[in-house]
Amino acid sequence: MIRYALNCERGHAFESWFQNSAAYDKQAKRGLVSCPICGSGKVEKAIMTPRLARAETAAPAPRTEMPPMPPPMPSPTSAKAPVAIMSPHERELRKKLKELRDHITRNADYVGPRFPEQARKIHYGEIEHRSIYGEASLDEAKELHEEGIEFHPLPILPDEFN
Repeated sequence: MIRYALNCERGHAFESWFQNSAAYDKQAKRGLVSCPICGSGKVEKAIMTPRLARAETAAPAPRTEMPPMPPPMPSPTSAKAPVAIMSPHERELRKKLKELRDHITRNADYVGPRFPEQARKIHYGEIEHRSIYGEASLDEAKELHEEGIEFHPLPILPDEFN
């Protein structure tokens, strides 16, 4: 895993993790890297100071882990839930996320908890490529990522809990 410091055309700075530098290049070329703040697709790597092990220490460099997942959405029975007032731009983004989710669930095969198994079979050419969706634990998702299997979490919108 490699972490890049990135900047968008509007000057927002953020970090993102990639399997390797080739994965970043591939995703950037396909327009899959975008600013999480403004959504701009014009993103460039920022200058970073590399982490170098000192010569006198024999200990290996610490293994980098995947960034922590955001906290799960509260259950519908929670007393309080995070709320926001959205701008028209944010409402439009939310609408697009819902359209994306609806498109996937209408046009892809639901494989449920067999998602990791089916994703591997598709990735390694054991079965014909098709769009699928289902469930995977955090550990299963990490394993798929480490194998270089491309997948994306389905957006979950707060109104799905209402």
